[in-house]
Amino acid sequence: MNVLTRRSWLAGMLAATGGGVARDSLNVEGTGSSQSGSTLALKDYRPKPALQVPETKVPRSRFPAIDCHVHLSTLVQRPMPSSDVPLKEGPEGPQASMSTRPEDVLALMDRKNIRMMVNVTGGYGQALDEVIRYWHKPHPDRFLVCVEPWWTRSNEPGYAKFQADEIERAAKAGARGVKVLKTLGLYLRENLKSGPLIKVDDPRFDPMWEAAGARHMPVLIHVSDPESFFDPVDRFNERYLDLLEHPDWSFHDRDFPSDRELQEARNRVIGRHPRTHFLILHFGDVQNLSYMSEVLDRYPNTTVEFGARIDELGRQPRVSMKFFDKHQDRILFGTDFIMDMPDKLKGLDEMYEVYYRFLETDDDYFESYNAPWRIYGIKLPEQILRKVYYENAARVFGL
Repeated sequence: MNVLTRRSWLAGMLAATGGGVARDSLNVEGTGSSQSGSTLALKDYRPKPALQVPETKVPRSRFPAIDCHVHLSTLVQRPMPSSDVPLKEGPEGPQASMSTRPEDVLALMDRKNIRMMVNVTGGYGQALDEVIRYWHKPHPDRFLVCVEPWWTRSNEPGYAKFQADEIERAAKAGARGVKVLKTLGLYLRENLKSGPLIKVDDPRFDPMWEAAGARHMPVLIHVSDPESFFDPVDRFNERYLDLLEHPDWSFHDRDFPSDRELQEARNRVIGRHPRTHFLILHFGDVQNLSYMSEVLDRYPNTTVEFGARIDELGRQPRVSMKFFDKHQDRILFGTDFIMDMPDKLKGLDEMYEVYYRFLETDDDYFESYNAPWRIYGIKLPEQILRKVYYENAARVFGL
C-alpha cells in the first residue's frame, strides 16, 4: 500500500508544475474516500484540527483598555496614491464618511471593556474637522482622533511649511496624533502617482515630524507589511494563497524598496527627531522580534502596538512573552479594526475576545482569524496587562 505523505505530495505537485503554479491547478486525488477520483483544490483545503485542547472564553478584558488603533471613519473616494481614485479634490480637501453611529460603537466598547478608542484615519482639511465634531467633541473621554498628512499636495512648492502648519492647525482643532499610512514609502511618488517613489526619510517631511513633536502629538507610523509580501510569490512563500487572492498585496519584483530598507528609513527618521514620539504600528517587523527589540533599545522615543499582528506574535509565544516582559512599558494595545460602516461592527465582539484570549490565557492552538495558522496564548501577568491595556497608551497620548 502506498502512503502519500504531505511532503511527498507537495514535492510531486510542485515538481510537475515547475514550482510556479496557479492556485486552482494544485489538486490532489481524494484518498481514503468512497468517492474515487475526486479532487480537492489547494485553496479549498481547510483541515479541522483533531486536537482536543482547553478553550477559555474571555468576554471582557481584565482591565479597561485603550484601543489605540481603530478606523472609525474614512474619506469619501479617498484620493490617495494607493487607490485608483483620481487625485482631484477641492482646496478644503475631501469629505469624511461616517456612517457608523457612535452609540453603536459605545455599546460595543462597554460590552468589551474598552475605555477609549483612537480613530487613526481622521483625514485632513475639512474632513478632519467633520470627524472631530462627530466622534471626539460629543465624547471627548471615549474617542481620540488623528490627523493624516495631506499627501495630495506633497509635490507643490512650499509643501514642507504647509504640512507643518496643518499639523499645528489640526492640534488646535482637537487632533491628538498624526497617522502615517504606508502610502509613504510604498505608494506616494514624486508626481503623486508617477515617477520615483518618495522615501520615508525624505527631508521634505522633517518639518512635519518636528511639528508633531512640538505639539506632543505621537506619530503613529506604518511603513511596511509582513516580509512575505516582499518575497517571490512562489512555493516557498507562506502567504502564497493570500497573495494569489490579493495580488496588489505583493511588493515583489518592481521598484519597491525591501522590507528592511523601509524599516531602516523609518529608524533614520526616528533618530533625526528625538523630541517626537513614534508609535510603530503593527509591531514594525513582527516576524523579527530580536530586530524590533534592538530598535526599542536604540530609540527611547518609540513604542509599538500589535494591531492585526497577534497571528504572528501568537505563533512564537515564548519569544513574544520575553519581548512583552522586557519591553512592558513600550507596548500598546491596538486591533486595527475597521468600523467605518455599520455592517463592519458584526463579529467584533468575538474578535476582541481573540485578542483577550491571546493576552490573558495560556490556551493552545486557537484561531486568530487573520492567518492560515493557529496561535497560542501568552498569559501576561497582571502588572504587564495593566500597562499594555491602558497605562502605556495613557502616557503616550497624554491622558
